[in-house]
Amino acid sequence: MRLANLNDRAVLLVGPTAIDVVEATKGEFGPTLGSIYERWDAFVAAASGIDTSGGRTFDERDLRSPVPAPRQVFAIGLNYRSHAAETGMAVPEVPAAFTKFPMSLAGPFDEVELSGETVDWEVELVVVIGRKADRVSLESAWEHVAGLTVGQDISDRTMQFAAAGQFSLGKSYRGYGPMGPWLVTTDEFANPDDLQLGCMLNGEEVQRERTSDLIFTVPQLISTLSGVLVLLPGDVIFTGTPAGVGIARQPPRFLAPGDVLESWIEGIGTIRNTCRASSH
Repeated sequence: MRLANLNDRAVLLVGPTAIDVVEATKGEFGPTLGSIYERWDAFVAAASGIDTSGGRTFDERDLRSPVPAPRQVFAIGLNYRSHAAETGMAVPEVPAAFTKFPMSLAGPFDEVELSGETVDWEVELVVVIGRKADRVSLESAWEHVAGLTVGQDISDRTMQFAAAGQFSLGKSYRGYGPMGPWLVTTDEFANPDDLQLGCMLNGEEVQRERTSDLIFTVPQLISTLSGVLVLLPGDVIFTGTPAGVGIARQPPRFLAPGDVLESWIEGIGTIRNTCRASSH
């Protein structure tokens, strides 16, 4: 199942068409995606009976973030072996967790307003929680996931490394968390632990890897995080980025006004974000 945010209304996607959830369920679910995540099991059961023949075509530019207002946003640093290698850092023994503040999240085709001259890209698999997770075991972790989407953990490297480390602020400027283009439920994947992902900058491939290279898998992240605090329906986890980021290049390479980022994950789709200069 593909679930999207079309002009701030929850829709089911069937091929190139969208089915409004409120209309299809006679008002039982929707109109927001947040309310659907709160009743995820009931929605999944109801969705199996929705008539999918009456969808309408839509413009991808009207798609918004599939998780518009999460209560908690988790992000993981240094979580691919290839990324650890390119930075020269040791493979961590526990997840390097931080947060992107929710107001930094954006839609799949939104513009990115650059905060400075050292802004970097990081394509990431994003996990959306569908069931409350409290001290979850590895074996049951996937059962708590509503679905997966594509994300960019855009980072202002100057702010990120200022004052002994400002990861959360450096990665939370307005629009620095584009996500989408939609949520894909886990039953759509033959193996959700092994997906190819990549990033193109102005048509040039800058990142390509498989999520099987993750140091801490999705179940490990959910189990670890939920052992510390409760994960709530609609929460998101940015799972980390592979090798190919700009700061690790020689010389370093950063985003500039007019640059176009295309980030994709197999079985999910592609998001596209154009960079523009700051208006301030």
